[in-house]
Amino acid sequence: MELTHTADVEAFRAEARDWLRAHVPARPLPSLETAEGFAAHREWEAVLHAERWSVVSWPEEYGGRGVDIVKWLVFEEEYWAAGAPGRVSQNGINLLAPTLFDHASVQQRARVLPSMASGEVIWAQAWSEPESGSDLASLRSRAVRTDGGWLLSGQKTWSSRAAFADRAFGIFRTDPDAARPHQGLTYLMFDLRAPGVTVRPIGRLDGKPAFAELFLDRVFVPDEDVIGEPGQGWRIAMSTTGNERGLTLRSPGRFLAAADRLVGLWQEQGDPADTALRDRVADAVVGARAYELFTWANAARFAAGETIGAESSLNKVFWSQYDIALHETALDLLGADAELADGAWAEPWVFSLAGPIYAGTNEIQRDIIAERLLGLPKGRR
Repeated sequence: MELTHTADVEAFRAEARDWLRAHVPARPLPSLETAEGFAAHREWEAVLHAERWSVVSWPEEYGGRGVDIVKWLVFEEEYWAAGAPGRVSQNGINLLAPTLFDHASVQQRARVLPSMASGEVIWAQAWSEPESGSDLASLRSRAVRTDGGWLLSGQKTWSSRAAFADRAFGIFRTDPDAARPHQGLTYLMFDLRAPGVTVRPIGRLDGKPAFAELFLDRVFVPDEDVIGEPGQGWRIAMSTTGNERGLTLRSPGRFLAAADRLVGLWQEQGDPADTALRDRVADAVVGARAYELFTWANAARFAAGETIGAESSLNKVFWSQYDIALHETALDLLGADAELADGAWAEPWVFSLAGPIYAGTNEIQRDIIAERLLGLPKGRR
């Protein structure tokens, strides 16, 4: 694989690196899973947006720079290497936005994307329900037709960012008599502060409300907030999940930067006699590099007009397991006290534990790999 970039790409890298060096906060922001941290991260999104760094791959009319996937990956490498803050807007820019580009009207894109790019509106993903997580097609929350729009009723849970976010997106059952569970669903956006919405934060392992459950009681949503045609929600949702499991949610730059920090930690505090831990550090570096190469291979396929389809499940299983292994290695290197501190490794470790569950559990992803990529018979469910 040829990974030598053109002079134009390297010039873009230098511009991004210089800007990040000048603007990344000197001190880490408070956890974005707190009200204070959420507000601080929203302000950081505005700083990024002011010079069109918040959504570099988007068209300029929506606040981006219109760069291709190669430059997007280069920006991600520089962003995480600079120690820049986590992206509080990632549900919007990585999940909803690609869905809007593929399925929304011109008017919807013009109305929704600019405020998403600036951080003025932060989006939550209202996907799972109490008895409908990985088996998303079994969802029961419904949308009933009314004058000029729809009335939403039901319950969503484990909704990322919903404790402090402004709006949410999800799919709802609009035809309860449809022949199959994944039919008769509609993809909608809604205001988390609208009458009839109750947001109840869910504490994570460290007590911070990284998730929330949503109770919806006849919440009005205008027709202009339906994405695609009513009844086509499943097809559109699969577009969203493909992005979630693929490379957009966990770019290789994130893992390369973390692996570099782990090596630095080993060099500062590692015991050379602990060869088992030394090998785990080496595995983390190899894993980050392998993920990087796999991503560049996918980027080449995208550039050639191909898609990765069910192979995004391979991606999801890999990065979710790798994320945990990398952070557990760091915590083992630091010792028992590391898990009690709200430092650079403890909080990302807590977040990594959810990786095998969200974006479709790894059990579901392995079923997809077995059936669609390996051609094995369906298992019993």
